[in-house]
Amino acid sequence: MNKKDERKIIKNEVKSYIIKEGFTMKKIAGLLDEESKVALQNLSNKLARGTIKYSEIKQIADILGYEIKWEKKNN
Repeated sequence: MNKKDERKIIKNEVKSYIIKEGFTMKKIAGLLDEESKVALQNLSNKLARGTIKYSEIKQIADILGYEIKWEKKNN
């Protein structure tokens, strides 16, 4: 899988969680803006380019009521 495909998958995954929990990107950007000054266009661009910070992803997960867990793969 190339980087462009990987970025698109991540973007779609994050957006699907946002929608699933009844939020919009605009609402999430507004809530993030209170803490880290992330505007809607900036958030969209970061997701599209794959430049969003892990700390921002953790903030989004927290807003949505999720916890990010690291699990060992079963290879």
